[in-house]
Amino acid sequence: MVDETRNEAEESSDFIRRAVEEDLRTSRFDGRVHTRFPPEPNGYLHIGHAKAICIDFGIARDYGGLCNLRFDDTNPVKEDVEYVDSIIEDIHWLGFDWGDRLYYASDYFEQLYDYAIDLIEKGKAYVCDLSAEEVREYRGTLTEPGKNSPYRDRSVEENLDLFRRMRAGEFEDGARTLRAKIDMASPNINLRDPVMYRILHQTHHRTGDAWCIYPMYDWAHGQSDSIERITHSLCSLEYEAHRPLYNWFLDQLEIYHPRQIEFARLNLNYTVMSKRKLLRLVEEGYVDGWDDPRMPTLSGLRRRGYTPEAILTFCDEIGVAKADSVIDIAFLEHCIRDDLNQRVPRAMGVLNPLKVVIDNYPEGQVEMMAVDNHPFDPSQGTREVPFSREIYIDRDDFREDPPRKFYRLAPGREVRLIRAYYVTCVDVVKDEETGEVLEVHCTYDPETWGGSSPDGRKVKGTIHWVSVPHALDVEVRLYDHLFTREDPEDQGDDFTAFVNPDSLTILPSAKVEPALAEAQPGDRYQFMRKGYFCVDPDSTDERLVFNETVSLRDTWSKILKKQKQQKKK
Repeated sequence: MVDETRNEAEESSDFIRRAVEEDLRTSRFDGRVHTRFPPEPNGYLHIGHAKAICIDFGIARDYGGLCNLRFDDTNPVKEDVEYVDSIIEDIHWLGFDWGDRLYYASDYFEQLYDYAIDLIEKGKAYVCDLSAEEVREYRGTLTEPGKNSPYRDRSVEENLDLFRRMRAGEFEDGARTLRAKIDMASPNINLRDPVMYRILHQTHHRTGDAWCIYPMYDWAHGQSDSIERITHSLCSLEYEAHRPLYNWFLDQLEIYHPRQIEFARLNLNYTVMSKRKLLRLVEEGYVDGWDDPRMPTLSGLRRRGYTPEAILTFCDEIGVAKADSVIDIAFLEHCIRDDLNQRVPRAMGVLNPLKVVIDNYPEGQVEMMAVDNHPFDPSQGTREVPFSREIYIDRDDFREDPPRKFYRLAPGREVRLIRAYYVTCVDVVKDEETGEVLEVHCTYDPETWGGSSPDGRKVKGTIHWVSVPHALDVEVRLYDHLFTREDPEDQGDDFTAFVNPDSLTILPSAKVEPALAEAQPGDRYQFMRKGYFCVDPDSTDERLVFNETVSLRDTWSKILKKQKQQKKK
C-alpha cells in the first residue's frame, strides 16, 4: 500500500508517481519501491542530470523506498576515476545519499557473461563477424527492413566456442561482436539483432585487464537492474524505444523483471546538454574546465554560487513531463535569485570604480555606520561600514550629459549615498587627451546622515559606494550566456560556431567594502544594486576573486508579465 507518510488525499503530481502508486496498490513488487541512478562516468553531471537525480532519489524518498547509485562503467575508453569522484560529490551536494548501495556495472561483468552464455545456449544470441560499418548497412532504415547477418545461423556450439575465445583475447578489437537474435525486420530498429558485446583491449579503471570484451549499455542496463532487484527503472525519454529490448532480454532470461518508465529530459535554451559536446568545449579550450562557471555542470553552477536548494526548487517547479520541451534559462536564474535573496548577506561593491571627492567633508575624518547584513533577517547581525571624504562609485552611476530618465549622479544633481549623505556634483576632472572622466567632485549636506533629509526634500537617485582608503581591491568575473543562440545544440557539430565571445568579462580593479576581507571560497553576497556574487576558489590571501552568480534583473518576471499581456490581447 502507499506509504502512510504521504497524504492519502493528495493527488499525485506526475505520471511516474501515479504509476508507482498503482504498483503499490496492486502489490506488483510486494509493496517495495527501489530505484537507481545510473550515470556513465564519462563526464561531469549537469543540470539535466539534477532532474533525473531528483526523480530517482525523490521517488524512493517519497514512498519510503531505496535508491542505488550505480555507475554504468561499460566503456573503458571514455571513463575516468575523476568523473566517478565528481559524480559522487555532486549528488551529495544536492543532498541525496545511497547509504551502502554504491554499485558498478563492472560488479556484474561475470554474471552478465553467464547470462550471455545462457542466451547463446537458448539460440537467442550469436557471434557475428561483420564490421561495425557492415552491421549498420545490414540494419536497414526506418522504412526498410534489415537483412540477416551471414553469421546468424551459426550453431550453438560454434557460438559458445567463439564467444569464450573472444573473452580469452584471441581476436582484435572490432573483429567480432555478440549479437542478440531477435528480428531484422522489426519496425523497432533496436530489436534488429542489437550488439551485446564488443571486443576492446582496454584497461578498465576498476577491473584492470581482466576483461577484453565489454557489454553494451542496452545489455548491461536491464540485467543490472534485475540483479539489484530494482522495482522502477526510471529513464529519460530517448530510452522509450529501447524498452521493448529491455523487456526482451529479461523475458528470455526468465529473471526478475523491473518496470521501465520514461520521462522527458531537461533542456535549457542557450545551453548544450550533451556530455560529448561539453567535453569538446573543455578539450578545445572554449571554457576553463568542467567546473567553469559558464558550464551547465553542477560543479560549474556550484562554483558560480548556485545553491543546491535553488536547483532542487527549479527541478520541482518544472515538474515531470512525458514530452520533451525547452525551459527558459531565465527561470533557473529566477529560482537562484529568489533563494539567494532570502539567505545571503548584503555588501557594497563597485565594479567599475570612479573616484568621488567630497570637497566640504573634513579631511582625515572617518565615520562608521552600523548596517544590517540582511534587511529581512536580523539574526545575521550588523557590520561597520566606514565613510570618508573620498569614495568610489560605479562609473555607470555618473553621466556628464545624462539621458532622459537618468536619475543618478550628474553635474548639478543631488543624489543619495546609501546609508550615508546627500551629495551634489559640482565639478568633473577629465583626461585632457581622451576626455575620460577621471574624478568627480561633490559637496555633501551634513544634515542628511543616514540617507534622509530633515527638511523632507526628496531625491530620485540612490547609489552605492565604497570608501577609498578602506576599499579592498578584488577581481570580479561577469558572465553571460555561453552561446549566442537559443538552440545551439540543434546545430549539430557546428554548435561551437555559436559560442559567445563575450560570455566572460573580467574586471580586475573592482572595489568592495572592508568587511569582506575575511570572505572564503564559496561565500555568497548580494552586492547592493548589482547582483549576487560568490567567492571563487581562485582567490588567495592577497586577492579575492568574485564570480557573478546572477544579476538583480529578474528577466523571468518580465517574461511572465509579457505573456499575461499577450493573453489579454
